[in-house]
Amino acid sequence: MIIWLKEIRANFLVLAVVLVMIGGAAAWRDGSFNTLYFVATVIGIVFAHISVNLFNEYSDWKTGIDAKTERTPFSGGSGNLQQDLLRPTQVRLASWLTLSVSFCIGLWLASVSGWQVLVLMGIGGITTVFYTDYMAKWMIGEVASGITLGSFVVIGAYFVQTGEINSGIIWASLSPGILTMLLLLLNEFPDVEADRAGGRKHLVIVFGKRISGIIYSILLLSVYLIFVVGVIKSEMPATILIGLFTLPMAVVTIVKVIRYGNEMPKLLPALGMNVVIVLATDFLLTIGYLIG
Repeated sequence: MIIWLKEIRANFLVLAVVLVMIGGAAAWRDGSFNTLYFVATVIGIVFAHISVNLFNEYSDWKTGIDAKTERTPFSGGSGNLQQDLLRPTQVRLASWLTLSVSFCIGLWLASVSGWQVLVLMGIGGITTVFYTDYMAKWMIGEVASGITLGSFVVIGAYFVQTGEINSGIIWASLSPGILTMLLLLLNEFPDVEADRAGGRKHLVIVFGKRISGIIYSILLLSVYLIFVVGVIKSEMPATILIGLFTLPMAVVTIVKVIRYGNEMPKLLPALGMNVVIVLATDFLLTIGYLIG
């Protein structure tokens, strides 16, 4: 059990739950909430997240990337395949099984909510299967992850409750999408050399750590700007400004990323703070909708 929990990166699955909570909270605020649909959505998205983690683990075993990475609590894979704690065939089978569970739940949600779920699910499924082997080599991996395991989850969770997609929920999905992208972006810093040797072509490889640090900083600050502009435009309730509480930590993290981008031991605390910022800001966004 411990080995498999490590393999599916269970500690990162909290992100999937919180993203569904944002969409559910926004729907509840708008007068629509079905507990069964909410629970089914959480389970479906969690299984999808597990699937993409397993596909990534299997692919990185094939290319040898995880054998060359400097493993950290936030990057470098689980190490299970390298230590022969699991067989590659087990991981590959588990990746397809978990994706199938997510697919079946998605079909049911589409039958009770609308065909639009199929569109979101289809794009998410394609990203899950082809992310590591293709998208991560085409310099679109970070954006694809932000859209599918960020914005689309929030929009989809809202749609299954309300049966509609409006400008308000699109605004609500922007910051979570960027945060998911930034979670991946910063975690790429320790793995640059191994990823390059494995044929990947992500933003940190292409632009280098210094420019990538600037990109990270601009995008992170834009998360809070979206909150403010969304409230000014009346697309989001004023109570979501509670999300600004993580701004001081974001500023500290930005300073560390800019200053220590090329010094891994000193950058590691920033990676941990980045995880906290992503989860805490998404959670505060949920609270903002609930009290709004």
